[in-house]
Order: sequence, then C-alpha cells, then structure tokens
Amino acid sequence: MAHTPYVVTLGTAGGPRWWQDHRGQSRSGIATAVVVNHTWYLVDCGQGAGRQANTSGLLMKDLGGVFVTHMHSDHTVDLPSLLLFGAFELKNSPRGPIPIIGPGDRGKLPPLSAHATENPVPVAPENPTPGVSGLVRGLLGAYATDCNDRIFDSLAKSPAEQFQPREIEIPAACGFDPDHNVSPEMEPFEVFRDENVTVSAILVSHHPTAPAFAFRFDTEAGSVTISGDTAPCENMVRLARGTDLLLHEAINLDELARRYSDAPMLQATMAHHRRAHTTAEQAGQIASAAGVGRLALHHLVPSYSPPEAWEKARGTYSGPLVIPEDLEVIPFGDSGGQSAVLPQDTIIHDAGPVTRVSVTSAS
Repeated sequence: MAHTPYVVTLGTAGGPRWWQDHRGQSRSGIATAVVVNHTWYLVDCGQGAGRQANTSGLLMKDLGGVFVTHMHSDHTVDLPSLLLFGAFELKNSPRGPIPIIGPGDRGKLPPLSAHATENPVPVAPENPTPGVSGLVRGLLGAYATDCNDRIFDSLAKSPAEQFQPREIEIPAACGFDPDHNVSPEMEPFEVFRDENVTVSAILVSHHPTAPAFAFRFDTEAGSVTISGDTAPCENMVRLARGTDLLLHEAINLDELARRYSDAPMLQATMAHHRRAHTTAEQAGQIASAAGVGRLALHHLVPSYSPPEAWEKARGTYSGPLVIPEDLEVIPFGDSGGQSAVLPQDTIIHDAGPVTRVSVTSAS
C-alpha cells in the first residue's frame, strides 16, 4: 500500500519576529516538511521548526535532508536546535550524516541602501557573509562547550559527524552576480537525489540576499515546489511548471507599512519588500503562468493580516487555493493508481472550506 506524498506546514510566518495571526494565535517561523515514503525533508528552519516537527510525529532518524533557501535568520534560526537537540535525539544512530543543502558565501557585503545617511559597521567583518558551511561551523563553535561535554562525558556522537553541510554550486555559465544579476534566466538544476526524491533548485530574486533558491521535489507520485523568498521572476515560473503543489511566499505591503514609524527605516524597508517579495495577487499570477495544480500561500508577512488579504490570489489564479495554518497536511500527486493512505486526522484543503478528516482513499 503506497503513501501519497504530502507536506506538513511546520511554520507559516515569515520575517524575523515572533508572529501572531489575525486572531492573536501564534504562528511559527517558516519551515516545511516534505514527506515521501516515511522519509521527510525539511525546507528552511524557521523559529520552532524542530519542536513543530516533533509535534507532527516526524522523527530525526527519518530525516532525509535539510534544504535552506537563503541565509536570512527567519529561515535558519532553529538550525541550532536541529544540530544540537536533533543530534542528541539521534544519539549514536548508525545512519550516515544528514545533508544540509543551501547557499554558499555571498562573497561580499551587499550594497549600502540609497536611504542610508552613514556607513554602518558590519558584523563579523572578517567573515561577513557565510553560507551554510560557515553557518554550521560557526554554530558548532559557539556551542562547543555543550557539544564537547556530551562527546567526552556521555560518549555522544559529534553533531559534526551527524550533519554534513553542502553548498549549492551555481552553474558558472548562468551569469549570476550577487549585486547586479541575482536571478539570471536559467534552467532548474539538480542538487539532491535519493530513492524517494529528486530535488532541483533555481535562483530567485530576493535582492540583496544572494544567492537565494527555490526548490522543487519530484517523486514517483507527484511534485511540490517551494518558492523561498522572492519577487516575481521568470525562474519561479520555470521551476514550478506543471507542479502539483506550489507553496509560495506572500506579503501584504499595505499592512506591513503600518508597522513603521521611523521614516528612513520605513522607506528603506518598504523599498526592500517591494523588490524582494511577492503579493498574493502576484503569487496567483505565477501559479497561473506555471499551470500548477494547487497553490498554497505561506511565509505570510505580516501574518496577522486578515484572511481576505491572502484571498486576493483568487483574482489571478482559478485553481484550488490554500491558506494553511501551522501543522496542516497538504497532499500532492497520487500513488500511481495504487491504494493511497494519508496519516489519520489530517487536514485536507481545497478551494472550499477546511475539513478535518481521516483519509483512506484510492487514487
């Protein structure tokens, strides 16, 4: 009996804050589990990702890989708990190291905002823009006391042995430049493959953060594409072409602007958001252009926006639209004509109302 692949929306809020939704309920930071044949793959490590995975019944021994779209803190802040608590949960598991796949070093500081009135002092000027390898190395260095206590006193295996950072090599011929050409038009390229999934990446437009990637997971039963943070760009359409499920970021610019009272910061921040993010209407346009089977909006900023802000995607996309809460399950694809099973008490979304169901269905 085959299992229909699905995603679990571990966290649906974007941005470096502790967010609530429009009802005052907490939303965890952006993190998505892609579950295929009892193996799960984590895309981004937003606030609470580890605890949310544990709450969902996802076990560290079944984690097939971690995929980081870009190096912003709201996408990486829970990586320390994954490395440290996750490693302790794994204990001395005989499995090989878990890959952590993501961007390499930007190579230089981003250009200074045109709204700046003075030159800021960079953090860690000796290494100001590390990628995933530098991040993992720095985190383990910062927690060396904890790690070494457990390695030497409890005979635990080092997290450095249990996780393996792998920086994505950008195709040299594409013309990528972190300042001037962050998302050159290109074809998706493979970054990971195992017996369950083939994962492709493409550069997206999250200027000045570069490189920034979107990921697509192709399985025998179907596909899911996850945008990461991006402004509308042709590469996103290329990667998502014909995908069964597109999880795309969405921003409510009008509501966000109301958060700022400092005029220079308002101007600089809103200029960034307009050139680096996607509104619900624009996400719908991307979904329509790519011919996706279902669109889900996540990385909601600000997450307390009223539901109608996200429902605007219906004006540009006529397919099923999902605005998931944290810890919801969204299936994608089918099981190739075999009997398919989803976890009990899952939440299934479609264009209509949300229904909580127990599912055993034939594809």
